[in-house]
Amino acid sequence: MAKNFIEELRWRGMLHDAMPGTEEYLMEQMRAAYIGFDPTADSLHIGNLVPIMLLAHYQRAGHKPFALVGGATGMIGDPSGKSTERNLLDEKTLRHNQEAIKSQLSRFLDFESESPNVAVLVNNYDWMKDFSFLEFIRDVGKHITVNYMMAKDSVKNRISSESSEGMSFTEFTYQLVQGYDFLHLYRSHECTLQMGGSDQWGNITTGTELIRRIAGGKGYALTCPLITKSDGSKFGKSEGGNVWLDAQRTSPYKFYQYWLNTSDEDAEKYIKIFTFLTKEEIKTLIDEHKEAPHLRVLQKRLADEVTVIVHSKEDLDNAIKASAILFGKSTSADLKDLDEATFLDVFDGVPQAEIGKEEINNGLDIIGALAEKTGFLKSNGEARRALKENSISVNKEKVTEGYLISENDLINDQFVLLQRGKKNYFVIRVV
Repeated sequence: MAKNFIEELRWRGMLHDAMPGTEEYLMEQMRAAYIGFDPTADSLHIGNLVPIMLLAHYQRAGHKPFALVGGATGMIGDPSGKSTERNLLDEKTLRHNQEAIKSQLSRFLDFESESPNVAVLVNNYDWMKDFSFLEFIRDVGKHITVNYMMAKDSVKNRISSESSEGMSFTEFTYQLVQGYDFLHLYRSHECTLQMGGSDQWGNITTGTELIRRIAGGKGYALTCPLITKSDGSKFGKSEGGNVWLDAQRTSPYKFYQYWLNTSDEDAEKYIKIFTFLTKEEIKTLIDEHKEAPHLRVLQKRLADEVTVIVHSKEDLDNAIKASAILFGKSTSADLKDLDEATFLDVFDGVPQAEIGKEEINNGLDIIGALAEKTGFLKSNGEARRALKENSISVNKEKVTEGYLISENDLINDQFVLLQRGKKNYFVIRVV
């Protein structure tokens, strides 16, 4: 192999643990490896980006990646890192989620080409659905002792946790089902490596144990670190919950803002993990950033790269334009280019008032719009003073006393943006 996959992970800070001999094994020839993804939603989120990047680097190193959608395991629930059981899904929902996940993964992985290392998507429901319980405990269960399963951290932590209600038999058997996935892929696709987050080590090694005991073969395990933020808060969460890869769940503007607001310390770590930039490019960016941290070179490049990969160049351009509306110089035309969702995202939390369409059609006096009709300013007197001070803008353009807000001022046929000074905004929603 021309490219050392393990070395790539090492300098990027993406390697937590690997079985002895893994690096040498991968250097010999093209190998198949897989990572499992939870299909309990029809979108992945940025917490899934590390395993996705693992597979992408794996393919770029000349190896064959398998993305496993856990249709069967999604019906059970993985106890690793969790304190409660998850909801179980029906097959129709799982199939829908699988297609959505494949679409997102295809932004990172090549599923289409004729190349020998083309990526493959598999669903463990396909081989587990016809497996009877008696067959499973006879053919798989007898090879792994309860002592072996109890020794796993994911099991020990749940059973000993005071806040936990214990662990169901269903969840206890999860590692056997995941272990069987590895055995199945080993037999059917010569898949000899399973990768995942560091919390998956126990489940992965159960798979290598089944390959050894049942198939007389050798499987390898590799894990990446679980990403944390320097301030101790959870990576991948915003005030609104998960940061999703689906534009309908998390808009490209909010997605872009998440990365842009990264701390200096985290940006230096994240740009290695979440982009395909080379070692040299990243070193140059880090040096540049240290010389002038206030320019936030690292954060901007990180946000640019990840937004383009997950969404598109057009979405990035729109996100930058939207960001400039709050923080830079922008015009009425820039505002009117925003779609409704982005407009609401940009002005999330800004106070609003509703005004009837007929008032706008008749021409709404600026003093009424500032005070009596909206409560943005306390009184007509305050509105007049602000207008005399030249501190009032409608849709980013300064206005004077006597100005009438009309339907020509509407953004998306329904919004008008009032502004006093640089930072005080108010949204009129026309209904």
